[in-house]
Amino acid sequence: MFQIDEQGEHGEVFTRRWVVDLILDLSGFTIDRDLGGMVAVEPSCGSGAFLAPMTERLIESCRIHERPLTDIRSALRAFDLLPTNAELAQKAVAGALVEAGLGDAEAKSISTDCVHCGDFLLTSHGEDAADFVLGNPPYIRLEDVPTARSAAYRRACPTMRGRSDIFVGFIEMGLRILKPDGVLGFIVADRWMHNQYGADLRRLVSASYAVEAIVSMHDVDAFEESVSAYPAVTVIRRAEQSNAVVANATKAFGEANAPSLTKWVSSRRKSVSTKAMSAVKLPEWFDSELSWPSGDPANLALVADLERRFPPLQDPATGTRVGIGVASGADSVYLTDDPDLVESDRLLPLLMTRDTTTGEPNWSGTHLVNPWDDGRLVNLDDYPRLATYLESRSSDVRGRHVARKNPGSWYRTIDRVEPGLQHREKLVIPELKAFIQPVLDRGEHYPHHGLYFITSDEWDLEVLGGLLLSDIAELFVATYCVKMRGGCYRFQAQYLRRIRVPAIESMSKRDQAQLGRAFEARDRVSASAVARRLYGIDANVSVSS
Repeated sequence: MFQIDEQGEHGEVFTRRWVVDLILDLSGFTIDRDLGGMVAVEPSCGSGAFLAPMTERLIESCRIHERPLTDIRSALRAFDLLPTNAELAQKAVAGALVEAGLGDAEAKSISTDCVHCGDFLLTSHGEDAADFVLGNPPYIRLEDVPTARSAAYRRACPTMRGRSDIFVGFIEMGLRILKPDGVLGFIVADRWMHNQYGADLRRLVSASYAVEAIVSMHDVDAFEESVSAYPAVTVIRRAEQSNAVVANATKAFGEANAPSLTKWVSSRRKSVSTKAMSAVKLPEWFDSELSWPSGDPANLALVADLERRFPPLQDPATGTRVGIGVASGADSVYLTDDPDLVESDRLLPLLMTRDTTTGEPNWSGTHLVNPWDDGRLVNLDDYPRLATYLESRSSDVRGRHVARKNPGSWYRTIDRVEPGLQHREKLVIPELKAFIQPVLDRGEHYPHHGLYFITSDEWDLEVLGGLLLSDIAELFVATYCVKMRGGCYRFQAQYLRRIRVPAIESMSKRDQAQLGRAFEARDRVSASAVARRLYGIDANVSVSS
């Protein structure tokens, strides 16, 4: 359909042989199975880094299960955009078949039927087409793909949203063509598990597939050339979710260690920790479309256990809610330090991130020029000074997207001002910090959008603040949030809501008092000690974020 620039960028990264063997083993593409009676697809075969080992295993499996080698014709399918790559892959398959005893002509015929020069994402595969989809799809942003082809990809693979990487489409298409109990085994960058552009793909996996193994290999020499791709071996099955393996391979992990990982996966041992790797077996995968967890496998197992045993922080039963402060869309207009700029009841004392650095609210005098009253926009005719000021800044205000979208309410801020929030006690938490920093506002200010807030009908907020100071509470955010450059986390609502908390009625007066004192003193050590007791975690268990 589209002309291919063979000299252009195609996101090719070639995988080392031992990594290929690890992926084939974890995916169950092993010679003890009757592979000749199944269908394996390699969606982006290059010159054959995966395809050659797959062909070798197919040949050996056919011998073991007394199948003719000609059955490989229907058991193997591979695709590549580039004619040069497809030709090299065909030669690799044909060479393996000739070495196994087939004649040149028959081997070439089979390899030609197996390997296609074509676009996997734009090929009609049919339903239930594959028992295995195995490989290393391209690493390239959609915006780097020619416009017409990129649009065709988005139509074929709806999960490729936003600034998606093309491998998202390969995962989606690979999953969709699996037969029941079929397996996808890829090595891909793991950013889709955490970032916004992977949300639809995570939703698809959570709804219809089972995560079987995630092996992070960020520091492993997994490719033939050096790349900064944050790779992870990812194995997903078309089945109901059950046990899931999570592993971190360190820089020391290499060819000699891969068989040990495979052997451990098939053993009864629940965890393993060596210089080269750490891994755990979880009873199930995390039920989260927002972001999948990452980090030390032992920490993931701890978080999974806590999620099973405790309710979330945001809970209708306690009236506890997590929200974000007001975004104006034009802070240069709506934020002021001038108490006489507009009518006094149109100025809302606004708590800024800089006002929370000491652990207590120290208001710096910033106000929000507030066009809201009880959740509705005020009538500017009733506030002549406000009307005059906003008209004087009309070019800045009317040019915003929210104003163009709602011309009749052009002076609105992006977010409504929530009625009653200013005068309600709340914990406010700065978004970007190296560690969680809850601050108690006793109903004097309204939070700016750089702050998240927590309100509750049941919790004593000093007690809750002490709990949030603990390393256990912070672990939840660290597990779901990718750490930013400089070592900061983004303490956003979606991550704060993942925090699990003990039932209020289960906490003794003594524990509540100790948490309150820890919060007042900003004593993270004491808060963590109490939290461990409340969560039933041994004091000697290491928790690293």
